[in-house]
Parts: sequence; C-alpha cells; structure tokens
Amino acid sequence: MKTKHTVIRLALAMAALSAAFSARAEREIFSLNDAWEFRKGGGAAELVNLPHSWNTDAYTVKDYWRGECSYSRSLELPEGWSDKRVFLKLEGAGKSAEVYVNGSLAGSHAGGYTAAVFDLTPFLGGDADRLEIRVDNSRQDIPPVSGDFTFFGGIYRDVWLIATEPCHIELDDMGAEGVYVSTPRVSEEEGVIAVRTGVKNEAAEGASLKLRTSIYAPDGTLLQTLGKSFRLKGGETLELNQESGVIENPRLWTPETPELYRVCVELLDARSGEVLDRTQYDTAFRWFRFDGREGFFLNGKPYKLRGICRHQDQKPIGPALSDEMHRRDFRLMKEMGANFIRISHYPQDEALLELCDREGMLVWEEIPVIDIVPETPGYADNCERNLREMIRQHYNHPSVILWGYMNEILLVTQRTYTTGEAMKPALERTLELAWRLEGALREEDSARLSTMAFHGSDAYNETGISEITDVVGWNLYNGWYGGDLEGFDRFLAEQQRKHPDHPLIVSEYGAGSDRRLHSLSPRAFDFSSEYQQECLEHYLPVLENTPYVCGGAHWNFIDFSSALRDESMPRINNKGLVRSDRTPKDVYYYYQAMWRDDIPVLHIASRDWNVRSGVSEGDAPVVLPVKVYTNLPEVELFLDGVSLGKRTVENCNAVFEVPFSSAKPYLSVCGESAGRKVWDGLRISFRPVPDRLDEENLRGLELAVNVGSGCFFTSDESGLTWVPDRPYEEGGWGYVGGQPVSTQTEIHLTADGPLFQTLREGLEEYRFDVPAGVYELELLFADIYRVTEATAYQLGRDGGVQSDGNRFRLLCNGRLLDEQAPGETSGNFNAVRRKYMVRNDGDHLSLRFETLSGKCFLNGIKIRKIQ
Repeated sequence: MKTKHTVIRLALAMAALSAAFSARAEREIFSLNDAWEFRKGGGAAELVNLPHSWNTDAYTVKDYWRGECSYSRSLELPEGWSDKRVFLKLEGAGKSAEVYVNGSLAGSHAGGYTAAVFDLTPFLGGDADRLEIRVDNSRQDIPPVSGDFTFFGGIYRDVWLIATEPCHIELDDMGAEGVYVSTPRVSEEEGVIAVRTGVKNEAAEGASLKLRTSIYAPDGTLLQTLGKSFRLKGGETLELNQESGVIENPRLWTPETPELYRVCVELLDARSGEVLDRTQYDTAFRWFRFDGREGFFLNGKPYKLRGICRHQDQKPIGPALSDEMHRRDFRLMKEMGANFIRISHYPQDEALLELCDREGMLVWEEIPVIDIVPETPGYADNCERNLREMIRQHYNHPSVILWGYMNEILLVTQRTYTTGEAMKPALERTLELAWRLEGALREEDSARLSTMAFHGSDAYNETGISEITDVVGWNLYNGWYGGDLEGFDRFLAEQQRKHPDHPLIVSEYGAGSDRRLHSLSPRAFDFSSEYQQECLEHYLPVLENTPYVCGGAHWNFIDFSSALRDESMPRINNKGLVRSDRTPKDVYYYYQAMWRDDIPVLHIASRDWNVRSGVSEGDAPVVLPVKVYTNLPEVELFLDGVSLGKRTVENCNAVFEVPFSSAKPYLSVCGESAGRKVWDGLRISFRPVPDRLDEENLRGLELAVNVGSGCFFTSDESGLTWVPDRPYEEGGWGYVGGQPVSTQTEIHLTADGPLFQTLREGLEEYRFDVPAGVYELELLFADIYRVTEATAYQLGRDGGVQSDGNRFRLLCNGRLLDEQAPGETSGNFNAVRRKYMVRNDGDHLSLRFETLSGKCFLNGIKIRKIQ
C-alpha cells in the first residue's frame, strides 16, 4: 500500500513540476513509471516500477501465467493543469489494457505491441484521483495466438502523462500524434516535404489559430517556414496539408550516412501569437525499390540488405527493457555491420526506431499474425486495427521501408488440418484476412511496400498467398530442420526460376547453439557452436553473392524466450548471435568480418570454447582446431608466443590445428591492416584426458564421458568437461556395441540437460582398462523412450520413440552391480545419477548390460580412482 510519506513526496514532486510549467501554455509531458501497486490475478499488492512484466516464470515453466492483473496508483496533478486536457499514453501493455479513473472506464485497447492514448479529462475529480490499469495477456481474439516466443504480460514499456491546451495537435490518432511527414518528391537534385496535421479544439467556443511548420537542414539551418491560418469551431477537428518548396540537392539518407531533416510543427493562437502546442519529427530524403531479378536499390544504387531479426526480451526480466537497453541492442547490431533489421514479430519500442533513423538502419516492421488464422470472433478486426496503429505510430520514421503482417501463416494451419478439405475454411480465412490487411496497408501508406514471411513450403505459391504482397520473405532452415545446407541454394534458385519478377528476402535463417556444447564433427541439432558456425558460414556468402536476393535477416539477434521450447536450453530459442545477456557469441564476429570493411576485424573464435579438453595419446599434445574470424587477407597464430604459421583467409575465417598441452595456454593472432599490426589474444583453460589409464595419470583425474554424443559438454555448475563418446580399443576405454540416440525433450531434475538428452542404446559393455584399485563409478540415466508432441517449430523433427518397461541389469567385472528401470523409478525425461564404489582386482573395469525388458541404455559415465 502507498504510505503517507509516499503521498507527500509525490505531492511535493508534482508541486515542483507545477511551478516549472506554470508559465508554459504548450504541451507538458512526463513519465509515470514509479510506485505502482501491482496485483496478480486479484492477489496481494506489491510495489513495482515500470516497465514491468509478471512473466519471469516463462524462463522456468512452459505453462507461464496468463490472465488479468492490475496496476494502480494515486494521481495528483499539478495546479496549473486545471484547465488543460490530460492524456495517458501506454507505449506497450500485453496483450490488452483497460484504464479506469476513479472507478470509471476511461478506455480500452486491444493489442500488446502498439501504443494507446486515453483522454482522462472527463474522469478526473480534482484533488486526488485513483488510476487503475487492468492488463490481460490471455485473450485469444488479439494477435498473436500462436508463435515461437513468449506472450509476456505486463506494462512493459513507458507510461506518459500529457497535458495540452484545449486547442492542440491531435494526440490520439490510433495511438499516434496526428502529424504525418512524407517526401512526395525526392531525387539527388531536389526534394519536397509534405506535412499533414490534425488539429483539435476541445473548448466550447471557436478559436482563431495558426499552424507554423519549420523545416531544418541536418546541420540545424532553418530552410523554410510554412504557415496557415484558420478558424476552428468548438469540438471540431481539422486536418491541414502543407507542402514545402523545392529543397535543392538534398542530403540523402542511407544507413552509412543517416542525414536527417527536422520538421517542427507549432500551433499558435492567431491573435496573441502564443504557442499552444508543439511537436517535431525527423525526416529524410531517400528512395528505394525491390527488383525480382536485380535485388534491392537504395537511392538508385544496388544495395544488399544485411539484416538481423530482433526479439525484445532479456532473461530474467522479459520484455521490460529500459530505453538504454534497447539502444544497447541497436548499437551491438550496428557495430556488427547490420544495415537492416526485421523488427519481429511485432512493433517494438520507440527508442529502437529512433536510433534506426538517427544512426542508420533500414527497417521491416510487422504485426504478430502468426502460424494460423483462428475462427475467433473479433480477431480479424483487431489484426486490422493493430496494423493501422503500427503504420500511423511509426509512419514518420524514414528508416521504415516495409510493413509486414503475416509470418509463416500456414505453418500450424498445415499441421492442424490433415486434409485439403478440412483445411479449406482455414485457408479461406487466411486469404480473406491477407487481402483485408493488404488493403488497409495501401490506404494507410502508399509510399512503402508490403511483405509477409513464409516457411519453406510451396503452398504459399500454390494458394496465391505469395502474390498478395510486394515483397516475399522466406524463412529457410535447410540443414537445420531437415535437409542439407545446399538445399538453401537450391530453394532460392527454384523460387527465382518460377517467380523471376517477385522480389524476395530471406527473412529468417539460422541454427541453435549452446555454449556448453562443442564438437569436432558437428551435425544439425547437436547445438554445438561449431555447427551454428558451419551453417552460417554457408548461408551468408550465398546471400551476399546472389544478385536477385535482396538480402537476408538472420534469426535471431539474441537467444530469446520461447516458453514452449525444450531442446538443450529449455524455454530459450538459442539461435542468437549474442546470448540473452548480450554477450556476443564467436559467430557474431564472422558477421562483423563479412560486413565491416571500415575497421580491421580480428577475433580468435574460441571465447565460446575457452575451457577445453581432449583425449591425449601418451605424452603427445592434443591437437584441436582454433578458428580466427577476420577481414584481413592473412593471419598468423601464436601459442605461448611460438608461431604456428600463417594462413590465407577464406570466407572471413582461417582455421589452425593447435597442439594443446599446457594447462593455461595463451593464444594470440596477428594480421596487418593499412600497414599496421593488428592483434587479438585469449587465454585457454585446457585439461587433457589420457587414452591409456595408469596409476600416474589416474591421480586426480575425473574421466567423464558424454555417452552417445559426439560433443564435449562443459557443465556451468561444476566446470567439468564431459568428453565425446568413443569406441573401446584394447588398452584404452570406451563403449562396445550399441547405437547413439537423442531427444530434444527437456530433461528434468538437472541443470546439465544436454548430458541426458543423448545416450547409447543397446550397448553391450563400457570398459576401462585400468590398474587394480577402488573406483568411484558414476552412471547417468534418463529414460527418453516416451512419445512426446513435437512443436510446430521443429519442422519435421518427430516427437520421439515409445518403449515401455525398460529394465536392465548392470554387472561390474562379472558381479551384479544394480538393476535399473529409470523410467519406472524416476519417470521419463528425469535425470538419474547413481554412484557406486567398485573394486577392480585385475587390469580392467567392465560395466556390462543385460536387458530384461525393453531397452538398455546409458547417458553418461564418470570414473575416479579412490585408492
């Protein structure tokens, strides 16, 4: 509850604001983010500041909380506001909001990603008003209703209080100010700026007014002033159009040269000259076109869209990011060399769009109509309204070139309806909504183009959906969700052959990676950093070197929240180029090397693998690859100051085979740029694992094996590295018989999930040739043999194999050690770790498996000599 002292402090702050603003007639605005009483589902109140989300649970459980919550606070207005109109602006509340003042409904908004403005004036009582906002993230008539990301609840962007004179520039044109700036004529020689302004008189009597619009050059020079006098009746709203004279030789906007002109719009009392209201916008001169055969052109010149997709959340706070955090994300993308962002899958914070204008990034922005069009009443109406809101609210951002409104809209549709006849009504709804949204988009903005993103199915062409928009986006994951990497090239070539005049963008592509997993023989869905790198090193050159491809947008910039996902990092889609905490992955620097030619890029790509292990043969060093990402032509690698030679760089990388032997080796790399030496360095932690085990090398050794996997796994908790599985050879250690099996289903009761997601099935024996002694033997089990439902976003990966009653005996050196039935005793997909103290009186330790029913399996094994 709000204390007496809190109320006093708030009153004093409001009084100070009143004194500061008392002499001003024009608009006043300040944030209202502090000291809200939050109640979750009618529960007890807690004090929170905004931005805020109640769904931190989405990082730990699939069934995160959805429902209605409330935010409330007292509202004491400055004394000088008694004759003003008072508005409340919500920048973002997911998914719907109702605003109450003193118990009366002041307005509602359906849409979790667009802003809403409410006129509070008729509901204010005077002395101390009570403001309540009820937010609901469970509604099924508001997009999104399906999607591979979390639908966070909360007031997760800024809230503003705005006061104006009775005569003011329109404040609530679908959440936008009623000022729209465009450039109807633009070339290298000349440009013209047009301004459309809505003005409102909320007084009872008429008013004589003047609209003054000033245009400033990028250097701040006043270029032109436009004026228009008019009279406005009480209660009347009027739209006025102004157009500048010709601006000669305009400075053109590009991501590399983001030249912005400033447009300042003022509403004046025509008699006194007093400024009643004022607002201003950046605008720019640029033009563009998409061509199905030649790609994208900016200001008449070929231009490759080097893009990134971006979700807006950050563990553990969800989408409740500060403006500074949005700006940090933008600058990380810009520093990487991106010139294009797909703001996916929903409109995002004004702070991000502002930097796209000011620091240079072309924008595709969209509303979250995803996977399927439901029959829910009101859904299509809300989709259209959200589209119009997005366009009006972000119309004045010159960085925006594409408006989008559907993503993979047939993905869940195809998986929900198994026959063409059953799918027909859903397809009809989809086409009807698509044409409706396309029409609304054309009405709102004729200068920009429309787009949709499709998953890699030809059904979009067969149904005619692909013919609706100006530009087609393809979300392609060849080599990840099935197929091979070269399938990416083949798909693009086939689309261009069949539809040569339809411009296309690769709107998504990528592969997941988990920093704990590394492989010398990477494969799809092993979540190793190495496979992600291999995948992207194939895709990016294709995008860069295929003229008819306008560009691409990597999926995703961050490892983001997707509560329904399992995989190696449950609740996280880990396809990011940076981790959730915004630490760049090594592959981030591959993009930087490919895209930046204005700075030297030199990066030892082992920050993600700085704790290494490997199997050594006797005293010989362990040879492991080390990759360098760079835009330099040649690099030289050093190990503890000793040169390992030079490599010619291809595809912005060079790979060295490095002989590791010391515990803390130091890697350094050198190249030359513009006649100067460029360096990067990195200390590695290395622990060898012997392939032959004797008294000396067993001392202090924990030999941990990731059974059934070709990946090294380093535990975040213990720091121990589990080495890849290997077949037994006489005198060494490893498995005998069996085959590897894996699952992407979450393993419970452990933080080391990936260790338990792989196993060796049907093995005969795991053997270690070791001297006599007492050993601690640790065995890892997880019964993954239950069919689970694969998510739609796994695109072809099945949900597992059923096998009930898996029971088997374990015999150590011929003696019964245990009888295991992990699924029966602990449940499927639960981790089991069992330790045994065993004595070896001979020259080997043999763990044999006898199947009693179902299947026998082993997920991991670790031995340690005790005495």
